[in-house]
Amino acid sequence: GVGGIAAAGAGSGLAIASRVGPTELPQTVAGFHSLVGAAAVATAVGEFLHLAPLGLLTPVSIGAIVAATYLGAITTTGSLVAFGKLNGALGSAPVSLPKRNLVNALLSAVSLWAAARMMRSPTLAVGRAALAACTAASLFVGAHATLAIGGADVPVVITCLNSASGWALCAEGFMLSSTLLTTVGALIGFSGALLTQDMCVAMNRDIGSVLFKPLKTNEGGSCEVKSYAPHTETSADALAERLLSAKSVVVVPGYGLAVAKAQYAVAEIASKLRARGVKAQFAIHPVAGRMPGQLNVLLAEAGVPYDIVLEMEEINDELPETDVVLVIGASDTVNSDAEDDPGSAIAGMPVIRVWEAGNVCVLKRSMGSVGYAGCDNPVFYNENTDMLLGDAKASCDALNAALA
Repeated sequence: GVGGIAAAGAGSGLAIASRVGPTELPQTVAGFHSLVGAAAVATAVGEFLHLAPLGLLTPVSIGAIVAATYLGAITTTGSLVAFGKLNGALGSAPVSLPKRNLVNALLSAVSLWAAARMMRSPTLAVGRAALAACTAASLFVGAHATLAIGGADVPVVITCLNSASGWALCAEGFMLSSTLLTTVGALIGFSGALLTQDMCVAMNRDIGSVLFKPLKTNEGGSCEVKSYAPHTETSADALAERLLSAKSVVVVPGYGLAVAKAQYAVAEIASKLRARGVKAQFAIHPVAGRMPGQLNVLLAEAGVPYDIVLEMEEINDELPETDVVLVIGASDTVNSDAEDDPGSAIAGMPVIRVWEAGNVCVLKRSMGSVGYAGCDNPVFYNENTDMLLGDAKASCDALNAALA
C-alpha cells in the first residue's frame, strides 16, 4: 500500500544520503530536486486523468494542473542538468541555441496556451494533447535554460530550482485542495527565493542576469589568458616558521579543502597557532564551496570555535593589518581580477582581499587548475604570495607536523 511505498522511498533516500560526503551535497540536492519536480508532473497528470472523465475540471484546477506541470518539468530537467554540471558529467561552459531567451519564452508560452485550451474545452482528448505539449515544452525549457548557465552561477541555479520545486509543490496543494502541501510548498518556495537572493547579492549579481545573461567561463573561451610573473613556491617547514613568527593569521578555506577533507587538519593548525599566542581566524566567503554554509558546517564539524569564523564583510577591513593569510583550496573567492579587471568573468563579484595582507600562502594542488568560473588568479603570482603545491590534506598534515 501507500505505507509500503513511502517506506521504500524513505529507505532509498536514507541509503543514498548515507553514502554522500560533504563535497557531494550540492549535486545530491540537485538530484533530489529533480525527483520533486518529477513527482509534481506525475501528480498533475494523474489528477487530470482522474478529474477529466468525471467532468470535474474547473478553471482553478486546470490552472493548478498546468502550473504544477510547468514548474515540475522545469525543475526536473533543470536539476538533472545542474547535477551533471556539478558532478563533472557535463562541462561547466554555457551551451544554448541562438536567441535562447526568445526560444525559452516561446516554449514557456505553450503552458499558457495549454491552460487556455483546456479551459475552453475541458475534455479528456483535448486535455491530453495540451498537457503533453506543456510537459514536453517545459522539460526542454528546464534543460535548455540550465545548460546556458555556467561557471560560478551554477550554485545559484541550485537554490533557484529549490524555490521552483517549492512552488510546484504549492501548485499541487491547490490542485489537491491540501492546505499542508500548499503551506509547505510556499515555505520552500520563499526560502529558496531568499537564499537565491542572498547568493546573488554575495556575487553582486541579480537573478535576471543569472538566468538570462549568465557568466562566461574559460571553458567557453571567454576568460582572457594572461601572462604573469613566475610563481614562488615554499615548503611546509618554511611556512610553519612564517606562521609561528606571525602575530595574526587568517585562514581562507575553499572548495578544495572540502574535496581534500582537510578540515580536521586545518582546525588543528589553528589550535596550535592559538596555543602559541598567534591570533588565528577563519574567513568564509558567502558562496565558498558550492553551497551556502558548506564550509561553515565543515569547520564546525572539526571543532573550530564559532567566534573565530568570520564572514567576508567582517574580515576584509582586518586584512591590511594581517601578517599571513593561508588560502586553502580557494580561487574565485580571492581573485583580485573581480575588482581590477572589468572584462573578467567574475568582474564585480565581492571577494576576500587576501592580497592586502603582509604575506599570502596558498595551498593548491597545481598551478594548472583554475576556479569554478574558469579563470586564473593573479594573486597566485604576486611578490607577497608563496605557493605550497600538492594535495591539501597532505600539505596540511605536513604543516601540522612542522608546527609540532
